[in-house]
Amino acid sequence: MSVLIDPPNWPGPHGLLWSHLVSDNSTGELHAFAELLGAPRRAFDRDHYDVPETVYERAVALGAEAVSSRELVTRLIASGLRRRKVRPGADSSRIDPGTAGMASR
Repeated sequence: MSVLIDPPNWPGPHGLLWSHLVSDNSTGELHAFAELLGAPRRAFDRDHYDVPETVYERAVALGAEAVSSRELVTRLIASGLRRRKVRPGADSSRIDPGTAGMASR
């Protein structure tokens, strides 16, 4: 299993810190793990799930590999599963997949 989770460092709703949950193997693997974790499908955003700090330890206990945010992004890009957000009016043919989104946070 290649599910990764970064530390809950991102401020989000309800005053909680949030983590990113990704797979560097397949989105199918990611969705299956997220379902096991109890993460709602609405938490999925292009290539990752946003999960609150309250489930971080459970995700690790279920087998997610705890990695830094930088390593998570690096491995996601290397896997070819990185899906950048394309802004309206942007020429998507000129976008470098490693220069936006989580990588800039």
